[in-house]
Amino acid sequence: MQTPRHTPRHTPRHTPIRVVQWATGGVGKAAIEGVLSHPDLELAGCWVHSAGKDGKDVGEIVGTGPVGVVATSSQEEILALDADCVVYSPLVPNDDEVVALLRSGKNVVTPVGWIYPDPARVTAIEAACAEGRSTLHGTGIHPGGITERFPLMVSGVSARVTHVRAEEFSDIRTYGAPDVIRHVMAFGGTPDEALASPMAALLGGGFRSSVRMVVAELGFAADPHIATVQEVAVATAPIDSPIGVIEPGLVAARRFHWRALVNGVPVVTATVNWLMGEEHLDPDWSFGPEGERFEVEITGDPSVKLTFKGLQPETVEAGLVRNPGIVSTANHCVNAIPYVVAADPGIRTYLDLPLVAGRAAPQLAT
Repeated sequence: MQTPRHTPRHTPRHTPIRVVQWATGGVGKAAIEGVLSHPDLELAGCWVHSAGKDGKDVGEIVGTGPVGVVATSSQEEILALDADCVVYSPLVPNDDEVVALLRSGKNVVTPVGWIYPDPARVTAIEAACAEGRSTLHGTGIHPGGITERFPLMVSGVSARVTHVRAEEFSDIRTYGAPDVIRHVMAFGGTPDEALASPMAALLGGGFRSSVRMVVAELGFAADPHIATVQEVAVATAPIDSPIGVIEPGLVAARRFHWRALVNGVPVVTATVNWLMGEEHLDPDWSFGPEGERFEVEITGDPSVKLTFKGLQPETVEAGLVRNPGIVSTANHCVNAIPYVVAADPGIRTYLDLPLVAGRAAPQLAT
């Protein structure tokens, strides 16, 4: 494993790192806010998919005052821009776009893939990194943090580990993307429609990579096939939701598991629980007494459990205005930028970078 180039930074850099935001969905808007508040970073550009956003000041898009950076829908303009790093956060990743960015000499930090990629599937990206002397880093929250970075950290206080679990419990009513919830996640459809939807495949690439990272780093002799299991719960009475009323018999909760097995027994498990509230469900799933949360559990000597609170909003209404899970995903990307820019070219995972930390609030910074 290569040792990345890294100089600890306790004060802002004299020359800010110039950052481009690619796409301005929920994560993209939060990433822009993070870049603007980070002492080492400077917003240099912004790519937008929508023609309606093209030519607008980025501050208008994110709801702040003008920031002096104009959004563009031209990929050519972004590729030609003098910038150090791109936060790449489209809904669906495109290898060709990432290759072009890396080849242009721009480092890329992204929450939509490449957390722990199969070397055989990223030869074009590695070649682009070599040509552009650039670095790609996949991050996020779940996957991209809760699923592998934090379990590996916590495992350091245990021995003879037999199982690693990372699990999310979230009220999906707080996710402000109704078209995605209905047409991609397949909430409000029949169980057969949900189980046939692309959601497991879209999630699976990231979660399987996370599971494989934990398997490899802890040294489990796991089957190379990661088992995927889907479950659904249906409404037993009408449930009000941001996508409309979910009628009885239609999907109102989904559960996904990705499991690495040794001799048929799970040794690493990543699980997602998405519920439209806790009432009128069959089976009668709930978040349990601890409520919405993320959990990391290491079974070993000793066994250790870590619970993350605060990454879900306090209410459905608050989550539709500002969802802390989305903000934390963006922050994890933004805070990685100085470390990624300092790293050697190539694909760099958590195993290759030093500790990634946030920065003090401006009024408290040195």
